[in-house]
Amino acid sequence: MLKTILVVAGLLWAYVLQAKTFELKSPDGEITVTVDVAEKIRYSVYGSGRLLLENNTLGLHLRDGVLGREPRLIRHKNGSVDRSFTPAVAFKFAKIADRCNTLRLDFRGGWAVEFRAYDDGMAYRFVTSFKGDTEVLSEDFTLNFPGHYSAVLQQTGGFRTAYEEPYSIVATEDWQPGDRMSVLPVLLDTKQGFKILISESSLTDYPCMFLSGTGENGMAGTFPKVPLQTEESGDRSMRILKEADYIARTAGTRAFPWRYFVVAKDDGQFVENTMTARLAEAQAFGDTSWIKPGQVSWEFWNAASPYGPDVDFVAGFNTATYKYYIDFAAKYGIPYIIMDEGWARDTRDPYTPNPAVDIRELIRYGREQGVGIILWMTWLTVEKNFGMFEELSKWGVKGVKIDFMDRSDQWMVDYYERVAAEAARHKMVVAFHGSFKPAGLEYKYPNVLAYEGVRGMENMGGCTPANSVWFPFIRNAVGPMDYTPGAMLSMQPESYCGNRPNAASIGTRAYQMALFVLFETGLQMLADNPTLYYRNDECTRFISQVPVTWDETRSLNSVAGKHAVVAKRKGGKWYIGAINGSNEGLELEIPLDFLTPGRRYDLTGFEDGPNAFRQAMDYRRVEREVAAGDKLTLKMARNGGWTAVVE
Repeated sequence: MLKTILVVAGLLWAYVLQAKTFELKSPDGEITVTVDVAEKIRYSVYGSGRLLLENNTLGLHLRDGVLGREPRLIRHKNGSVDRSFTPAVAFKFAKIADRCNTLRLDFRGGWAVEFRAYDDGMAYRFVTSFKGDTEVLSEDFTLNFPGHYSAVLQQTGGFRTAYEEPYSIVATEDWQPGDRMSVLPVLLDTKQGFKILISESSLTDYPCMFLSGTGENGMAGTFPKVPLQTEESGDRSMRILKEADYIARTAGTRAFPWRYFVVAKDDGQFVENTMTARLAEAQAFGDTSWIKPGQVSWEFWNAASPYGPDVDFVAGFNTATYKYYIDFAAKYGIPYIIMDEGWARDTRDPYTPNPAVDIRELIRYGREQGVGIILWMTWLTVEKNFGMFEELSKWGVKGVKIDFMDRSDQWMVDYYERVAAEAARHKMVVAFHGSFKPAGLEYKYPNVLAYEGVRGMENMGGCTPANSVWFPFIRNAVGPMDYTPGAMLSMQPESYCGNRPNAASIGTRAYQMALFVLFETGLQMLADNPTLYYRNDECTRFISQVPVTWDETRSLNSVAGKHAVVAKRKGGKWYIGAINGSNEGLELEIPLDFLTPGRRYDLTGFEDGPNAFRQAMDYRRVEREVAAGDKLTLKMARNGGWTAVVE
């Protein structure tokens, strides 16, 4: 009997080893991933039984072979993940649930592919166990679409980019290999009731992925090569003179970045999703009590130009002006000011301030007022002066804003992590400008509070609600975003004439205020002039008390590319932010069923005035009592908004 059992078990095991097709379902059964192992590894993705991605291929081309070509499967293992965790910086939720089913395929030669199926999408990554280092020549990431899809993406002319290109909408079947490629993330509309967001997480010691059209109704990954020889180009960048024939030289034993797909029937799921966090590497250090997310008063956008009867000094990059910004921040409970380009005598020297700026006195004065100082500098200056973290920490500087990286090759990705680690050693927070999009580093090093990598208000007239309304569904859906909101001079597009020092924004006043609730970041700028904030005190009091971390995030009525209405909770207060990216007015009815039943709440809000469609600064402050059974009618002008706190 025992012999028979062993024979049967052996036959079953042999059958398992020869099996070439695997099926992986999400916990709720809505998402299905099928994986076929033959001459290549191919996978398809289904949503509610509908084929969404068809026979996609994956592979790693190494110096000494190709992982994924004629693979020899030796074992597979199914499993699951069911955990929750508390991020050190809660961009969306104070607690994140991580629940999925898993499949690991191990192949002869010391490598594997891991798949995960979530209720809101899927992900995969390579895992290798080689001795020494390995060189990755390229990666096969190829998607095939079974229908007439469209893609919302940022197309760039090359790998040198700050991820600030405007969105364009491309029919996937028309996207040719010679067309401009796109940065991540990319949003697909399957026209089958599902949309798919493509991005990556756990990006370590490896370049960022870009996407190109295949010309055959598909997309393929492409990657910047490793720079071998560079030369300085001005005081803030490097010109690459020679590249390697590989995209990464990295440890042979490692897990590679996750490639992930958020699959959603409702566009609001993109707003709420936490896929980057769930797939990020574990936190690299223990104590995070010193990390203080918060708002920031910022002088650069308004050209350091306060004015009026209370300004009895010549404004500019000088001690008196920065004290004025510190006083403003202290008055409204803003924990930081940023001293941007102009505080130092030379951008190449992080140790010598502009003679007109007494940095030690400003740090002392700020400490007295409860306001910390964050210093701007170029990435090249930081690279040449890594000892500055220790020195600036001794001065009392709270953080650094690092700019103009504009690259995402392996060397530069490693640079981000080296900066994050060194800053953490000296208890300093970091904001990256001129950067690529977030890809998990902000969870491994939670002192990384913000990335630019967005077409924000620094683009002045090039920053429009029609483009920015995509951010909650694409760019901000993958991580924190330094958009720099807060303009008090608001204009409709045909009237725009904003230039520093009288910087202005396109969109209504209520739209600008709603961005503080809607757009997530660990360092939220108040980009405008303190003078204008003082003159608009009721608006300033509202935006300056909006939190930057949240216990809960809920999309209430959101349609990608059109409008977004989102509620966020901090403690017992709910904040609502709504924006309209259309050039036509919009009226929406929003149920307040997220409130606790049986309680009455006070709502204080700001809405577009009756003339905001033409005079964008027209707004109304509203107050009313509300309860869980009530409905709000939101009336937004073209390029308008609506925002409120409910407590």
